[in-house]
Amino acid sequence: MTRLSTFVYRGLFDKMGNMKKSNVDIYQKRINRQYLTLLFTLFFVVFTLIAGSFYFRFYRAGITRRAEGNEYDQYYVMITDNYKSDFWQSVYRSALEAAKEHDIYVDLLGENLSGDYSCEELMRIAIASRVDGIIVYASEAVSMTNLIDEAVKNGIPVVTLYGDSTHSDRLSFVGVGGYSVGKLYGKQIVNIIKDNRRQELLESETIGDRTQIQIAVLANADTLDAGQNIIISSMQDTIRQENATDSEFAVSIVTVDNTNAFAVEESIRDIFMQEEVPDVIVALNELNTVCAYQAVVDYNMVGEVNVLGYYDSEEIIKAIDRGVIYATVAIDTNQLGTYSVQALMDYYEFGNTSEYYTADITLIDKNNVDDFKKQEEQDE
Repeated sequence: MTRLSTFVYRGLFDKMGNMKKSNVDIYQKRINRQYLTLLFTLFFVVFTLIAGSFYFRFYRAGITRRAEGNEYDQYYVMITDNYKSDFWQSVYRSALEAAKEHDIYVDLLGENLSGDYSCEELMRIAIASRVDGIIVYASEAVSMTNLIDEAVKNGIPVVTLYGDSTHSDRLSFVGVGGYSVGKLYGKQIVNIIKDNRRQELLESETIGDRTQIQIAVLANADTLDAGQNIIISSMQDTIRQENATDSEFAVSIVTVDNTNAFAVEESIRDIFMQEEVPDVIVALNELNTVCAYQAVVDYNMVGEVNVLGYYDSEEIIKAIDRGVIYATVAIDTNQLGTYSVQALMDYYEFGNTSEYYTADITLIDKNNVDDFKKQEEQDE
């Protein structure tokens, strides 16, 4: 090998070595940046939770000493997935009213915080704040189960409200009977099927020309809820018990992105962008109900798509009155709030309480909506 060849090869090896070293340096810098970003994120999350817990300790102390000129012996918190909704505001008002009669204050956790917090994050704040009791809209998620168990280990009794965590150490569950809700929905769908039969008998020459009613049940993407499955199963059983054949109806579950209100609205609007829009939409909460009926109006499908809703807000009642919503299941929010507080009070007074509390439900449709409105006016 000549000196020139040796010089050339040595130059190439040096250049390749330098390139390899440069790539390693770039990779190392990238790893360092990612590591620093991760550390900063963890620091920010921990700092937020610690700051939030300290804030609520002082906030709780202030309430316990003096709130609205009264002194309170205990401090409970209520944690929900959407404290702004009419449904949760109604439940909270009932809980607060029941608690005040016994020198207890209930705080709707998150209402006094800037920014949005998940139920899990609010649970951590409540545990760190050492509250006297937690009322939480729970789920079957492992993270929620672990947080409930952590609270109980720290001496904080937990009542699950409207959504349960059956594998946790929660004290009681306060909610509605999923079987009864499903039965109410099923009976309304049977009425829709019968109306469809009558219409097709007038328009079709043979029974074979009957169309299948498409039913879409809206289910939140982050919900692991056995109660939801009970509602759907009960609904299907009720339809079959009323002599409706499988050829006359089909049930599908549509997953709704419930990250925020805008995501819910977009998920439901996507249903109306499809080639085949369902004949019936079953909504299992207030927000899904409102978004579904608004989409029906916006896409000019009033009378074509029947919405079966949940809760009895003023907006939903008006939609039933106008014929946009077929029917809704009204829940006694007063009982939900009162039972939640009662469960915690019983625990402190007697050392135990009932494991289940069930609130009453009522169906509201075009036949009784006027009576319902009159009753609401009298109650006010």
